[in-house]
Amino acid sequence: MSVYVLLIPILLPILGGATLGICRVQNRKLREVITMAMVLLTSACVAVALVTRPEGSATVLTLAGSLAVKFRLDGMSCVFAALVSVLWPLATLYAFEYMEHEGNTNTFFTWYTMTYGVTLGIAFAGNLMTMYMFYEMLTLVTIPLMMHGRSYKAMLATRKYVRYSIGGAAFAFIGFIAIAVYGETLDFRMGGVLTEGSGSRTMLLIVYGMTVLGFGVKSAIFPFHGWLPTASVAPTPVTALLHAVAVVKAGAFAIMRVTYYSFGKNFLRGTWVQYTVMMFAVVTMVYGAVKAVKEQDCKRRLAYSTVSNLSYIIFAASLMRSSGMQAAMLHMLFHGLMKITLFYCIGAVMVKAGKRYVWEMDGMGRKMPLIFAVYTVAGISLIGIPPLAGFASKWYIGTAAVLADTGFGYVGLGALILSALLSAAYILEVVVRAWLPRKDTAGGEHSEDSSASETEPAAGTPEEPAKVGLRMAIPLVILMILIILCGVASTPVAEFLADVAYDVF
Repeated sequence: MSVYVLLIPILLPILGGATLGICRVQNRKLREVITMAMVLLTSACVAVALVTRPEGSATVLTLAGSLAVKFRLDGMSCVFAALVSVLWPLATLYAFEYMEHEGNTNTFFTWYTMTYGVTLGIAFAGNLMTMYMFYEMLTLVTIPLMMHGRSYKAMLATRKYVRYSIGGAAFAFIGFIAIAVYGETLDFRMGGVLTEGSGSRTMLLIVYGMTVLGFGVKSAIFPFHGWLPTASVAPTPVTALLHAVAVVKAGAFAIMRVTYYSFGKNFLRGTWVQYTVMMFAVVTMVYGAVKAVKEQDCKRRLAYSTVSNLSYIIFAASLMRSSGMQAAMLHMLFHGLMKITLFYCIGAVMVKAGKRYVWEMDGMGRKMPLIFAVYTVAGISLIGIPPLAGFASKWYIGTAAVLADTGFGYVGLGALILSALLSAAYILEVVVRAWLPRKDTAGGEHSEDSSASETEPAAGTPEEPAKVGLRMAIPLVILMILIILCGVASTPVAEFLADVAYDVF
């Protein structure tokens, strides 16, 4: 099969979403059918590409003489594309029911669908030029989603997101230029493209650190994490998109790409910049978990949890070892499953019962049993309790840290354990309140940071939540099953990722 087949899942949702916006389909059911058809067809095209594994690269455009827009499918592409293509149809189905109470849904699904294609452009990018181009496009297509509510807080959150994203992209651009000038090629090549005579080693190490921090903005690495909790003002389908599938995972994916395929682990291992990146990740792990424990707004609590968990990925990748890359990819996959599930559970509570704060979850397990059953499974998986998916990915991260046999690796292992204990605190508090409410259920006060949040209009009342429809329930049940299966059968997934990390696949 021709490698140009990779263009279909990229262009189909981009052009289809744009057409949806231009034609302005007014009939809700017809719009949903068209949108779902495009999303499912895109995921089917991705599945065909992953099964057939077309070889070679497809160059579709050349700019400035030597800057090529190029696509190809390698092991890392398969990992990221598989995550996105599995979660996007479920996310779209959930969004159909959630967005019923929102206005301007035609515009919403226009940009929501286009974001799918842009994200796949990052996954299938064959070189740094292409990945950077789609990385910038991802910021542009998610801006309308972030500001969908058009409220004052939504506008402020969007401005913050844009400032952070543009600043991060500027730092990442420095790395792009350095690789273009000093590297043998802009193409992604396992082991990197730098040689001993590529230029000043000190300068290139500094540039690598700036590049990681630049891409780390989307991965919410401390101290560039501030935009992510603020983004909780967006509708839950967008929040989950930002926190679990597209934006933050694109940042983590880009960091792994430049580490292992551009600069190269052998060039970076044992240097001061490796340990600096590791320390940024370690601090973020603990900081995000501490902030999550303190936060009383459930969506913002999960946002800080994302800040912490994304740094698990960055820490594992910064070990500069194949086992670290394997662990990073495994947690990227499993965290995506767990976090989108948790966000969608809280989103269902918000839109069906009008509740969003931790103290309001008292007794909600009995009123919304399916939602909180799914939340409980996803939550204890995120904590890292066996045999669920979160345990497997954290085990591989911890193992990779021990195998690295460095002081920084053991410090990271300690941070991982502490973060897991803190995650137990902020996850189980909601679970216990939902299933075992206190007799005293008087509300508390809003946290200091929760002023950035908004209250979603509820379909039901606090006493009697509205019924959760099939379009919400089906994705949540499927996600819960996937979390269980990925935990029980994690070995085949881990072995495949080991082949990717060792450049076998």
